[in-house]
Amino acid sequence: MSPPLDWLSRLLEMTPVRGQLDLRCYYGAPWRIDEKASPDGEIPYHIVLSGSAMVEDPAGGAAQRLAPGDILLLADGGAHSLHDGSGARPKPARARAAANLVFSENTGTGDRLDMLCGRFVFTAAHARLLRSYLPTRLIVRSSDKSDAGAESGTGADVAGLLALMRKESGVDSLGGRAMLNALSTALFALTLRFASESDEAPAGMLALAGYPRLAPALEAMFHNPGGPWTLPSLASLCNMSRATFMRLFQEKLGRSASDLLTDIRMTMASNELRKTSASTGAVADMVGYQSEAAFQRAFKLHVGVTPARWRRMTDLDK
Repeated sequence: MSPPLDWLSRLLEMTPVRGQLDLRCYYGAPWRIDEKASPDGEIPYHIVLSGSAMVEDPAGGAAQRLAPGDILLLADGGAHSLHDGSGARPKPARARAAANLVFSENTGTGDRLDMLCGRFVFTAAHARLLRSYLPTRLIVRSSDKSDAGAESGTGADVAGLLALMRKESGVDSLGGRAMLNALSTALFALTLRFASESDEAPAGMLALAGYPRLAPALEAMFHNPGGPWTLPSLASLCNMSRATFMRLFQEKLGRSASDLLTDIRMTMASNELRKTSASTGAVADMVGYQSEAAFQRAFKLHVGVTPARWRRMTDLDK
């Protein structure tokens, strides 16, 4: 008998994420990195090991400073820039390939930066559930003692993981590449856990998870997406009125409970259509639709193609 899964474990079971460490940057100021937008199935990340970096707001807002121990995730995969903050013309960087990693270095003589750069990779079909409900730009400050668990628990786990990534990326050990990617994969779950436990959880699903009054509804939707959930039944799980539930859910998540439930169901349906030979009607029933026609309409609206077309497309990918 399998143990019940918490919402984050269930999310990662439905939307598997694979971490990949691509680069370790050793820069002296002045330096600058300009990254293009990522494909639909990628979320870039950066970890400042030592020194500092300024990350620009693509919307034109104030730049934010990243300090040692800070982790930056860009859930929307948008173009972004990091620099030393001096405004001086950056020194050109050159790449040096080692056994397990590529190092990028420049000739700058100013303040030094040591930073890991990588990405979290998933299938494009899972992009909506991952990107729509995570903050566009998530900065986790693992060294901030004001955050929950910074000195013990999850905070200590994050610090330990970053220390191990720093060590493994600095030597050419046997199996080092596999180790670095496995650590990067663990980094995704651990970063989201730590962010949800902080005193001020960021917007989206992390804020929802960090709000105990709404946690029962979140757990229920992930644990049993095919259940006969209605707004009144979800509100009842949280011991609140329908109106209060709807208001708080929208306030914390930025989307309605119905939106989230539909996205969870369609993600689950996409997976089932890809990996099983179950009929469309059986998949519809599995994800909570009593009418196959209603499921077909919802799936096409969500995915852009019919369930049958989706199954044929994914069969070609296997």
